[in-house]
Amino acid sequence: MTTQTAPAFPGRFRAAEQRGERIGRVLKTVGRVGEVDEDLMALIGQRFMQRDEIGAALVRAMRAREDRVTMAQFGQALEHGIETVHDAPPALADFFAHVDSVPDWVDMDLVNRGALAYRRFGRSAADVLLQLSLIGGYRFGGPTDLLVMTGGLSGDMTMRRLGETQKWGIAISEHDAMRRDGEGWRLTVHVRLMHAMVNHRFESADHWNTAHWGLPINQTDQAATLGLFNGALLLGVRALGVRVTREDSAAVMHLWKYVGWLMGVDEDWLAETEREQHRFNYHVLLAQDDVTPAGPALAGAILDAQDTLHFHRFAALRRRYTRARLLSMLRMFLGRDGLRDLDLPVRLPWMAPLLLPRNVFTHHVLGRTSWGERRLLAQAAKDRQEIQYRYFGDDAPQVADLPA
Repeated sequence: MTTQTAPAFPGRFRAAEQRGERIGRVLKTVGRVGEVDEDLMALIGQRFMQRDEIGAALVRAMRAREDRVTMAQFGQALEHGIETVHDAPPALADFFAHVDSVPDWVDMDLVNRGALAYRRFGRSAADVLLQLSLIGGYRFGGPTDLLVMTGGLSGDMTMRRLGETQKWGIAISEHDAMRRDGEGWRLTVHVRLMHAMVNHRFESADHWNTAHWGLPINQTDQAATLGLFNGALLLGVRALGVRVTREDSAAVMHLWKYVGWLMGVDEDWLAETEREQHRFNYHVLLAQDDVTPAGPALAGAILDAQDTLHFHRFAALRRRYTRARLLSMLRMFLGRDGLRDLDLPVRLPWMAPLLLPRNVFTHHVLGRTSWGERRLLAQAAKDRQEIQYRYFGDDAPQVADLPA
């Protein structure tokens, strides 16, 4: 737990602001940012030191002697409802009273339309999440250092952890998945508790530098991560030639707004529009620190792990192609400087002339017809199955179990 003498801002706050300005030029334009909002910057700095208090209260109850919450009770409430837990401890009842209460602003039809648009993006969405959102995020210290400490992306576990992220993204974008009995809802609440447990574990750890990085899993980093899954995703798929209508944008943003609320992100940072999210993402970039050794270590682990992907045929050849494809697309998204930040080989962006014409034709021409829409969704379903097979092989795709 942090003490009352903790600094208002951690040392990382605005530690590499000029670098953030360079990286965020596109965001500044699409977010229509004129002058930096200093009030927002101060809030970003403060929330490096703030946590998801509802999740934190549940984890403390799991460590308590009285009214202790067990993992079995949490699992029962998650799968079957808090009313099925006999004599439920107060902290567990409070947690589920919160996540079970759908905010008035949630439009489940719009959530489903966002999920449909997300599915229609197909393979491009998975590419953007891996290359621009995940690996691109490794250019900044803090969350990357925590990932290294947890061992979440190292050795044989690299592909599995990436597969779990893809599994979660796939789950929340199925029809009705974000209703109370949907898999997307359950996995999101599962991940919220996982984050709270990691935060509890590292907050008091001697090797975590709270004064510099802020809390291990804090409100600012959680909101920034959400921005990688909605705003950055929409920018990225457009860059790959995918058609995103205004209706698609609004629906995808609404889907992730509800996901962010379930994850415990402060509600005033849940963007309703893409422009609002881009504006926020730009300010978050200004608040970041420089790359640390953890970034290249994680990026290198993902690149090396391409050699462990599962394929039904010609596995060795297809692994080499997938590795080369990844480096080519990273060059397109991150540029030379981004690849050098992460100590990755700089390759030509040869995938661009292959992907763009195909995506423009299928999404902007065929996708405007009912037949083309059905074709896009059918191909996307196949791609989702293939992606999960690449990560999990014959094992059932799943998100990591919560620690006992």
